[in-house]
Amino acid sequence: MISMKTLLASAALLVAVPQAGQADILVGFVTGLSGPVSSIGIPNAKGIAAGEAYVGEVSGEKLRVIQLDDASDPTASARNARKLVEQEKVDILIGTSGAPQTLAMATAAIEMKIPMIAVSPIAPVPPGDGGPWVVQTPQPTPLLVQGIVDHMKARGLKTVAFIGFSDAFGDLMYDSLSQSAKAADIKVIANERYARSDSSVTAQVLRALAARPDAIMLGGTGTPGALPVLALSERGYKGPLYGNHGLISADFLRLAGKAANGIICPTGPVTAAEQLPASNPIQKVALDFRGAFEKANGEPPTDSFSSYSFDGWLVLVDAAKRALATGAKPGSPEFRAALRQALFSTKELAGTQGVYTYTPADRHGVDDRSRILVQIEDGKYKLLP
Repeated sequence: MISMKTLLASAALLVAVPQAGQADILVGFVTGLSGPVSSIGIPNAKGIAAGEAYVGEVSGEKLRVIQLDDASDPTASARNARKLVEQEKVDILIGTSGAPQTLAMATAAIEMKIPMIAVSPIAPVPPGDGGPWVVQTPQPTPLLVQGIVDHMKARGLKTVAFIGFSDAFGDLMYDSLSQSAKAADIKVIANERYARSDSSVTAQVLRALAARPDAIMLGGTGTPGALPVLALSERGYKGPLYGNHGLISADFLRLAGKAANGIICPTGPVTAAEQLPASNPIQKVALDFRGAFEKANGEPPTDSFSSYSFDGWLVLVDAAKRALATGAKPGSPEFRAALRQALFSTKELAGTQGVYTYTPADRHGVDDRSRILVQIEDGKYKLLP
């Protein structure tokens, strides 16, 4: 005969042990909450918080985020990725802020054979065994830069100088400009670089101006992206100035001030969501994002970086639905494999920055619908035709 004590102990055990099929989906998120790219990393974190507020579970399974700060250090990005996978046993990785950091994290993810959603643009990396493993939400840099070059060509500009970061992001921007400009018969006549931690770019700006370009393109982002803008303004530059999606930032606008007026940037549709036609499938999601962001963070979004991580969350949710439908359970190797396969079969998923369709041959998943041109006017982004 079973005693009352045994029955009570059994009942307590049933309460303590999760029921079958109720394991959390663990999401390992790395971002730069400190260091030189924190002006990107903090918004990235707020975007993930908005995603959690928007969708907190998938098919009855709770999504649980484990977040680590890489302090803007690529070595820490890779180390955090390994910790999340090997110690925390996460099912998927999302991260991080900055191209060098994200590249280091992606390399670690591929080695560990775990799916990852990159929220900063990275150059192609070898897919690894059983891969590919990594998709990204930021538009491919060549697609964005092509919008700039098309605008230059329409204005009859023949030469351009480049001033950008001396890192992987700067390389992406410069290489994309060189490729598109050559096809448009526009010459890149200066390639000036600076470190994100630099406090002055006077020498680089003077050399760029000495080349007498028809236009200047900026290859910096966030807070340090304002340095050449201010230096050019101080030296009376009045020519066409082109930016990039990394300048869609409240910190950039605050530092650059009136010197930013007139800069033309390629960016995602979320930047001018209310200016898009209602028929655009991105408009509703972009406006929903703003509501979710405010709910999660107590303030409206004022940057573009948070929307990339929010889109990463949408991609995860969409893939997780299909991965769970296979019968694989979170926490298992089978679920990771199903999640990876689901990522690369994503089709026409509307986000804030584009409409995503990933395949093993296309880790970007977006087309021209993911690009608009905006012009900065007194701290606002005006949609250009």
